[in-house]
Amino acid sequence: MYTASRPISGAGLGLRRSFMNELDALDHNPTDFLEVAPENWMEMGGILGKKFAHFAERYPMICHGLSLSIGSPAPLDEDFLIRLKRFFDKHNIRSYSEHLSYCSDDGHLYDLMPIPFTQEAVDHVANRIQRVQEILERPLIIENVSYYAAPGQEMSEIDFLNGVIEQANCDLLLDVNNIYVNSINHGYDAENYIKSIASNRIAYLHIAGHYDEADDLKVDTHGADIIDPVWDLLELTYQHHGVLPTLLERDFNIPSLDTLITEVDKIRHYQSIQERAHVATA
Repeated sequence: MYTASRPISGAGLGLRRSFMNELDALDHNPTDFLEVAPENWMEMGGILGKKFAHFAERYPMICHGLSLSIGSPAPLDEDFLIRLKRFFDKHNIRSYSEHLSYCSDDGHLYDLMPIPFTQEAVDHVANRIQRVQEILERPLIIENVSYYAAPGQEMSEIDFLNGVIEQANCDLLLDVNNIYVNSINHGYDAENYIKSIASNRIAYLHIAGHYDEADDLKVDTHGADIIDPVWDLLELTYQHHGVLPTLLERDFNIPSLDTLITEVDKIRHYQSIQERAHVATA
């Protein structure tokens, strides 16, 4: 039976420059792994380049990309992939994930655009994922994304996601907050969505905060504290799929490092609850 590669474990944090010095000054590692966007670091030299290399030696490091544009109609940027591979090899990057979306055609669109939920799109994306994995010589982990329109939809979001994963034979980065946001915006059952995913395909999880535009419109900003319904979905995910590596994302309105660590510790709390429950029923 297929099993997703999980080269990390525990609770992680997205590394941001604003707290690098403070995090480095700690005499312990308050997070089990770190995640960065490779585009922000792969050509970085000087002091910041040395700082990144230091963190990549101190912590297990994973990458979550921004510009692969896996769903684009334009050809894959294979030169970019070759540069990515060199960066991953140099810094012992444990895994690489990207968004199930696109952000370019003739040029970059500077946003993550929704791929039509069609069988034609499943075929297109799956073929491109396989090519990426050939060039990188490592798995590509695909993330379910938030979206605000579904042009040309012929199948449900969950059927599209599962179709891509199975046809490409790739792993999944399951973003719990994106499920919550989409379930409100598009009127589906978040719990059923989570239970409709094969446990053996999930490599790790993301969890984040969002912005409430209205009761029926949530915006995925990664700029707020995680709310209780999203924590509840994380707990449900652990209950149904087992305890999985989980990363806290915070991209805007970044609070103090202590506040971020408190949320990382809350992830660990939910993980430990489920681990104890598993032991008790074993």
